[in-house]
Amino acid sequence: QVRLVESGGGLVQAGGSLRLSCAVSGRTITSYHMGWFRQTPAKEREIVAGISWSGRTAYADAVQGRFTISRDDANNMVYLQMNGLKPEDTAVYSCATNQVRYASSGYYTPSTYDYWGQGTQVTVSS
Repeated sequence: QVRLVESGGGLVQAGGSLRLSCAVSGRTITSYHMGWFRQTPAKEREIVAGISWSGRTAYADAVQGRFTISRDDANNMVYLQMNGLKPEDTAVYSCATNQVRYASSGYYTPSTYDYWGQGTQVTVSS
């Protein structure tokens, strides 16, 4: 069974930084896409960043240039470095992975993803 556990969330002032981590167990992440999503009570879950099994990345316009997704296949970890945080970045952030190995596309497509973590709260104060 694939399990994803996020950590690193918290309360930060606007302009600050956080680094989210996602530990994956039950299966290797090598050859699978990984993504970070966020959700608030007022909005549907949205994709923030995706990284393909080969290392290609894509970002939502709202976070482009401020957030960086990365992966460490040797340790089955995925990260989201968030800089220049804004109050509108406040949300529950979750990581996800798909179940198709070596998928040719879709690492930035929400419907690609099959397994999710519980999420970690990020709160940015103004």
